[in-house]
Amino acid sequence: MLAVIPVREGVLPLGGLETIAECGGRALLIGSDTSAAADLCADIATEICVIETASFAPGAWASALAPHLASEPRIVLPASPDGRDLAPRIAATLQRSLWAGALSITPHRIELARNGGLVVNDIAPHHSFVATLQPGVRGVEQSAHAATPVSVTTLAFGNGSPSISDAHVLEVLPPDVATMDLSESPRILGGGAGLRSAEAFAQLASVASHLEASTGATRVITDRGWIGHERQIGTTGVVVDPKLYIAFGISGAVQHTSGLGQPAHIISVNLDPHCPMMQLADLAIVSDANDVVAQLLIKLDANV
Repeated sequence: MLAVIPVREGVLPLGGLETIAECGGRALLIGSDTSAAADLCADIATEICVIETASFAPGAWASALAPHLASEPRIVLPASPDGRDLAPRIAATLQRSLWAGALSITPHRIELARNGGLVVNDIAPHHSFVATLQPGVRGVEQSAHAATPVSVTTLAFGNGSPSISDAHVLEVLPPDVATMDLSESPRILGGGAGLRSAEAFAQLASVASHLEASTGATRVITDRGWIGHERQIGTTGVVVDPKLYIAFGISGAVQHTSGLGQPAHIISVNLDPHCPMMQLADLAIVSDANDVVAQLLIKLDANV
């Protein structure tokens, strides 16, 4: 399998490393400043091809990539925004099936999340296909090949057919942390049963806004109607993979923690020093989450 990773200014998309790991370390990076992006893959990649080109143009890219991908029977892209744009165009250009939203991918078996993640379908794909891998599900472990120098090849890149109708990027806007998909959020403040009122949870959302973080919750909170179910983190909600996760009043039931991915840093605020979330945390604060949220909001409001 070959991972095709769209790159913007040397930055890998969400789920890029996971996709490379799923493909056994084989990757084709396409976009701008791909050499810098290749360095970020060194711990998990075994073979990298880089293609340096202009700004994102999925139609032109799919057309120009076709000669390079024709001999690759199984192509996997991350289900990031750019990956979801590029994958169907590659599948159409190569006249292959597209399996979107996969939880795991092997040459002979694909698990697909359907009905908002409530149903998992097992698919036996044809010999050749294109698929997208959901970010935050697989995780990334350092490859046994990491000590071996990675083979990096630079490929020539044409402009595709001039007759192709393509998307034109007018402006790239930063995401609104209050509404962005939790699976793509780098910083998340989560609230659980330890928050005693809707007012306390509203204060948590205000703290998150000050910190440019998204707000998430456990099922208890969404069932109370204090926030929409699309902000629920866990096996029956959204699987996330933030760099920073701060848990307020969350005990850490397995249904919740199994949806956390592999955050680089976890902070937990809880009255129970022995609950699972406190054991997972890099920094555990034994305190009432309601009081901590209220005091944080006062301090942050004072600095505005």
